[in-house]
Amino acid sequence: MRRLATLVFLSSLAVLAPACSRGKKPRLAAEAPARVTTLGINAYLWRAALDTIAFMPLAQVDSNGGVIITDWYVSPQSANERVKVTVTILDAELRADAVRVSVQRQTLGATGWAEANVRAGTVQRLEETILGKARDLRRSAIVPDR
Repeated sequence: MRRLATLVFLSSLAVLAPACSRGKKPRLAAEAPARVTTLGINAYLWRAALDTIAFMPLAQVDSNGGVIITDWYVSPQSANERVKVTVTILDAELRADAVRVSVQRQTLGATGWAEANVRAGTVQRLEETILGKARDLRRSAIVPDR
């Protein structure tokens, strides 16, 4: 699974890397495009989502469908709690409504793992983090005019 995640991450980097051609100067642009769709979904959002949840083990990754599902993650600080995250990229445009995050949380009790409420604002913070990183990636892809 790690090998698949690495492959997806590297292919995301390849999409975002500037094009190089022999003997030709790269075309200068004042602004990086908001629509980068070589993967079938927005590549900035895809890379930002992978970067945001990189510390969690990945269970399923589908770059064509734009879905990332983590396996259960247990924080070293809280061994009686685990979370599972699903990130879905919904559009080819870099927009706030193009990313959806869902989080499942379970706590360990006397009878085993039981569903628990996700803390308020968790999903919103994850979505905002992904969007912020995607915007930063887009800004870093801007080639200044010479």
